[in-house]
Amino acid sequence: MGDLIAADLKNRKGLVIDGAMATELEKRGVDTGSDLWSAAALIDHPQAIVDVHKHYFENGADVATTNTYQANVSKFMELGRTRAESESLIVKAVHLAQIARDEYFDSLTDEQRKHRVPRPLIAGSVGPYGAYLADGSEYRGDYDLTETEYQDFHYARMKLLDQAGVDLFAFETQPNFDEANALVDLLMEKFPQQHAWLSFSVKDEDTLCDGTSLAEAIKYFNGAEQVSAIGVNCTTLENIQEIIRNVKQVTDKPIIVYPNNGDIYDPETKTWHANSQADTFKDLVPTWLAEGAQLVGGCCRTTPKDIKEISDFIN
Repeated sequence: MGDLIAADLKNRKGLVIDGAMATELEKRGVDTGSDLWSAAALIDHPQAIVDVHKHYFENGADVATTNTYQANVSKFMELGRTRAESESLIVKAVHLAQIARDEYFDSLTDEQRKHRVPRPLIAGSVGPYGAYLADGSEYRGDYDLTETEYQDFHYARMKLLDQAGVDLFAFETQPNFDEANALVDLLMEKFPQQHAWLSFSVKDEDTLCDGTSLAEAIKYFNGAEQVSAIGVNCTTLENIQEIIRNVKQVTDKPIIVYPNNGDIYDPETKTWHANSQADTFKDLVPTWLAEGAQLVGGCCRTTPKDIKEISDFIN
């Protein structure tokens, strides 16, 4: 499969990534409080997932990330599912995003479709090992597996996402340099026709959560041809401008940023606290694009309204 991000960016100044899944599921009455987080909806509320994906497309998203960030075969099996059932849920997540895309695209008029060609992409979300631990480790990166252990953990999910037809992988919220390296090696070894974006979880504008220099991490992966875009997600809005400035000094890849909405997360209690003083995407996206970002979206607590603000400016 070719580098679809590069193809889509050829005649556009930017692409719009979707926003939070769990936040929108909660609005629809879905409980996301378990270790599976939003992935629990794959079992009991599949239509809600379709509706969320479709709502983001309707508000301008060019890319949907599958509801698999915290979904993996190991966790489903720990919670009582058979291996076959667990694997089918990963595949199901891709199919739900594809259904939403098809329903959305088919609803457009011929004239509207001209402005949405090529069709939106489906990115298979590959969250870090820390998400599987469900203890806030994706904000610390303080775990240490061997490369083989990382790859054994991620391979089953990636294989299923690929077989189900994702357009690319989203290696997202990656807090640990060694794990990111293992993922990119796995991508090249086992999925030579696929591409991925790589977005890190950071503790500030200069540093990954595990203490690695962000600039050094970005520079290291700049030569990986199958990495289509690189950047950060799940950080504060205020960090993004300086991050883009740092990242563009060490890479010629498209820069991807999709921060949280400005609310404050407590990983100990797993709760969010509203921040009424936070800036908005409408305020900040023009600056991010001017600084060099090319793929922009939202992470935790963001909504279709936020994605529309991004889309309105980019388009």
